[in-house]
Amino acid sequence: MGFGVLRVINEDRVAGGAGFDTHGHRDMEIISYVISGELAHRDSMGHGSVIRAGDVQVMSAGTGIRHSEFNNSAERGVHFLQIWITPAKQSVTPRYAEAHFDDASRRNQLRLIVSGDGRDGSLMIHQDARIYASLLEQGATLAHAMKGRRSWIQMVKGSVELLGQTLSSGDGAAIEREDALTLRAVEDSEFLLFDLP
Repeated sequence: MGFGVLRVINEDRVAGGAGFDTHGHRDMEIISYVISGELAHRDSMGHGSVIRAGDVQVMSAGTGIRHSEFNNSAERGVHFLQIWITPAKQSVTPRYAEAHFDDASRRNQLRLIVSGDGRDGSLMIHQDARIYASLLEQGATLAHAMKGRRSWIQMVKGSVELLGQTLSSGDGAAIEREDALTLRAVEDSEFLLFDLP
């Protein structure tokens, strides 16, 4: 909790039929990344949807938003990451967006899913931060130039080698003062890479 503008990453597992009743947020960029199952969302702006694995949802809470999140299935669990990023601007008009990023677009590459400018089909947030998703096959490697920025790696599945360390499912790594990162998959892996100011 609290690495630069990356405020929180919650890894949530919600049983069938359970969830989070309507509650409020202000001045936060809230991103949900579904790993498995189905997450039902409703909010005070009138949005209602069900997001599934490969789907990403962004809410800019701004001046205030109320929403609820429930497992859309009565029997199967839902597993997702909820990420909070501190915005660069306060009291913006609340907004909502979602998108699907298929496996092919993430396989053995860094697929931009969230950014401050919405480029390359990514979802926009009010912050100079970028989130990439990857499905890295065993033995494959990826490099990322840091250019004086911070990085955070959040493992979803599998394991990778990074800077002499092995990261496994559920692990996170904070990286500063490096010129570049190289990740190598020890086994088939899924992870998020945060590029932060």
